[in-house]
Amino acid sequence: MPDRGFPRPAALRSGEVNLVAHVLEICDRIDAEDSVIQALLPEPARRERLTREAGVLLDRFPDPAQRPPLFGLLVGVKDFFRVDGFPTKAGSKLPAELFEGVESDVVTRLKQKGALVAGKTVTTEFAYFQPGPTRNPHNPEHTPGGSSSGSAAGVAAGFFPLALGTQTIGSVIRPAAFCGIIGFKPSYDRIHTSGMLFFSKSVDHAGLFSQNVATMRLACSALCDGWDDRKSGPPQGLPALAVPAGPYLEEAEETGLQHFEETLDRLAAEGFRIERVPFFPDYAELNRRHRRLTAVEVAEVHKDWYKEHSDLYSIHMHEIMRNGATVSDEERDDIRADQLRLRHAMEAALLSSGADLWIAPAAPGPAPHGIHATGNPIMNLPWTNAGVPALSIPTGEAENGLPLAVQFCAPFGADERLLAWGEAIEAQVRG
Repeated sequence: MPDRGFPRPAALRSGEVNLVAHVLEICDRIDAEDSVIQALLPEPARRERLTREAGVLLDRFPDPAQRPPLFGLLVGVKDFFRVDGFPTKAGSKLPAELFEGVESDVVTRLKQKGALVAGKTVTTEFAYFQPGPTRNPHNPEHTPGGSSSGSAAGVAAGFFPLALGTQTIGSVIRPAAFCGIIGFKPSYDRIHTSGMLFFSKSVDHAGLFSQNVATMRLACSALCDGWDDRKSGPPQGLPALAVPAGPYLEEAEETGLQHFEETLDRLAAEGFRIERVPFFPDYAELNRRHRRLTAVEVAEVHKDWYKEHSDLYSIHMHEIMRNGATVSDEERDDIRADQLRLRHAMEAALLSSGADLWIAPAAPGPAPHGIHATGNPIMNLPWTNAGVPALSIPTGEAENGLPLAVQFCAPFGADERLLAWGEAIEAQVRG
C-alpha cells in the first residue's frame, strides 16, 4: 500500500500547508478509492461541504498563532456518534429518527479544537458482529476488523489522519491491528460518551485511530477529560513490560504468537526489560462473564426498539438479545463488581513484578480472509473489561503482507504516561 502520510498538524495551523487545497486533495482521493474500500458512508456533497467549512475555519482563525491544536485536521466519525447535520443509523436498518439527539460531546470538542468532520464511517450493525461493506486497504479481500471498520480503514487508506471509534471488546484495538495503524482505547470514560449510542454501558469506550502516536497524543490532550501534560512528559528510561503468561496467550494464532515472541526479542535487544507474569488463570470464565454482561446490557439498551422493529435486526442481534434475557440482575451486578476486582488485580500484578506496562498481541493474528466476519476480539477482552488504557502499535507483517501489531496496556488513569512511552516504543518496533 502506498505511503499515505498527512501533513503535520503544525503545518496546517501555521498555513505552511494550504488548508483548502489539502481538503480538495483528500476529497479527490476519497472519490477515486472509497468505492473499493467503502470506509465512509455516502455523502453526495462532501467536497462542497468540506470546502465551505475549511473557509469558515480560516475566516474564524486568520491568525496562525491563535489557531486551535487540531486546526484543519480531518476526522472520520464512526456512525455510533451523533453529528449535527448527519443522520445516525449505527449500521442498522432501523429508522434514523430513533437515534436523533444532541451531538456527541466528543464530536463537539473536536470541532471546537479546529477539526473538520470528513464524514460518517461505516460500522457493523449496532457495533456488534454483522459486518458492513468495508474492506482492508492492505488487501480488499480481507476484513478491516470491526466494529469500527470504516474508521480504521479510512485512516489506513489516507482519507483522514484521525478517526473516532468505540470498543466493547476489541472494536478499536483489533481493527487498528488489522489495518496497520495506531489504535488507542483510553481509560474507561476518559473520553466522554454523552451523545454516543451504547452497546454495553459498563464497558463501552470511545477510542481513536491515527497514523502515528504523536497525532494520537495531540488528539487525546484535547479530548480526554482531565488531561495533564505534566504526566505526559518524557518518562525516565524505558518501561519494563509484563507478559501475561498462561491461558490468555494461548488464544493467539500460531502466526500471531510467533510474531509476538519475535517482537519481545527485539524489544529486549533494545534494552526493554521483559517480565513473564502468570495472569488470567481462568481466562475462559472471564471471557464468558464479559459476554454475559454485554448481552444483558445490550438487551436493556434495545428493549423498546426491539419490540417495535425486531424484524429489522440481524441474526447476530437476535441471538444476543435472547442471551441477555437469561442474565439476572444479580448476575449482572456481580460481573460489574468483578470489573473493578480485575482492574485492581492487574495493578497489583504490575507492581509486584516491577513492570510498568502490560504487553500482548493486539489481535490473534493478521486479518482473516473475507469480509463476512470481522475477526476474533479475544486478545482485547480483559483490558476492556477492566477499563484500562490500551495502545496498539504496528510491529510488522505476516507472510501474506498483512499487518501485525502488539498492544500495550497501562494502569487505569495512566493514559498520559502510556502515550508518552508509546512514542518511544513506536520508534523501536513500528512495522
